[in-house]
Amino acid sequence: MTGTPVQRVQRVQTDSPWEESIGFARAVAAGDRVLVAGTMPLVEGNLVGEGDPYEQARTAIRNALGALEQFGLGPESVVRTRMYLTHARDVDAVGSAHKEIFDAVRPAATLLVVSGFVDSRVLVEVELEAYRGNPTAAPAAAAE
Repeated sequence: MTGTPVQRVQRVQTDSPWEESIGFARAVAAGDRVLVAGTMPLVEGNLVGEGDPYEQARTAIRNALGALEQFGLGPESVVRTRMYLTHARDVDAVGSAHKEIFDAVRPAATLLVVSGFVDSRVLVEVELEAYRGNPTAAPAAAAE
């Protein structure tokens, strides 16, 4: 039987205690997509930027990008971001951090205000989606 080879699903784990207790992977690659789970602004288990949404957003984005690095990808591969905030007042600060990292890339982005996170000191959580296919390939024609 011939056809497209099946690509194996790959998963990346980090030292986050939530991954173990909840049972999830930090990032999952399936085909030409890599999905990075909700990522908080923690470094070695410690919250970075307590009370500072800009610093928390930068740290969370960098942590999420660290998971992409395991697949040989960087910010230029990101096609979608999701930013979850606990306060609408933090939109400008979080947007500034996002722009600083992704201005040249311009991924599709969603920003949501939520009621809170498992750690009440966290103001921002970030998810990423990346494309690891051939970025110069022409898109397939739409089926008619």
